[in-house]
Amino acid sequence: MNLIEIIAGTALNGVSRASGRLAGAGAYTLFHMPLARSGMRDSERGLFAAARTERIKVGGKSAVTYRWGGGERPVVLVHGWQSRASRFADFVPGLIERGHSVIAFDAPGHGDSTGRSTTVLEYRDILCELQHRYGDFDALIAHSLGVVGSFFALRSGVRAERIVALSGVCDYAYLVEEFSSALNLRPALKSALLDRIGQNLFPGMPVDRVPFSAVHTTEDITAPILVLHDEDDSRIKVTQGRRLADAFGDRARLVTTRGLGHRRILGDPEIIRAVVEFVEHGPVGATMPQSAGHPVA
Repeated sequence: MNLIEIIAGTALNGVSRASGRLAGAGAYTLFHMPLARSGMRDSERGLFAAARTERIKVGGKSAVTYRWGGGERPVVLVHGWQSRASRFADFVPGLIERGHSVIAFDAPGHGDSTGRSTTVLEYRDILCELQHRYGDFDALIAHSLGVVGSFFALRSGVRAERIVALSGVCDYAYLVEEFSSALNLRPALKSALLDRIGQNLFPGMPVDRVPFSAVHTTEDITAPILVLHDEDDSRIKVTQGRRLADAFGDRARLVTTRGLGHRRILGDPEIIRAVVEFVEHGPVGATMPQSAGHPVA
């Protein structure tokens, strides 16, 4: 637990003793607010300077979008929490070489977009708008929080012929558990947070399906899914990747690695090659990573 988490948790727990409603509102706000904004790396600048950039208005905020290619065979890249589109820089050249157009975005509160917070509703709305602009996606490639946000969008009508989940969150409840544990929230305050999430993000959904989980979409999504997750991921446990793959059965292929953690998986050459091959050829034609440095299970 870092100092910010200690201070925030202590303050929220203290307020909850006087007003559970006020503390619940505060916890909900903080839950959706990244406390750090990731900057663009020097190695990413050239590629992103060459992209066509536009903006999408969502939730009163402005999300930056990036596009390479002429619009043919679109592939969309969906980043995770406290991240940005440029973390997918190493995937773009290979996809373009295979004849795909590539589309990415910075979610509100991330990268070069405005705002201080974001929700899965905004991820959904951005993906819906990108599909409206560019048509159905040949593939959707998502990382971390972007995975559960993408499955929420897929449940809401976004269409992709192939799906890649990298270090992905399967269950929204997992995020609540991690947040509550990090801030050491009192049980009553955690319950208040869950109530607000249900009311604000998932109204009208069956009680047994709140908070949302990607496992709830098995009847809606028929596309093949490649799930890649590192056994040493300390941010999103590999159990989330296993749960996602298990839910979709024969439609999903799980590949686990070692030594890459949560973020380095996005820059590993073997992972990138495997993803590009899966996007191009599907589960039959793709060759999975076999590097001795991070064995595949």
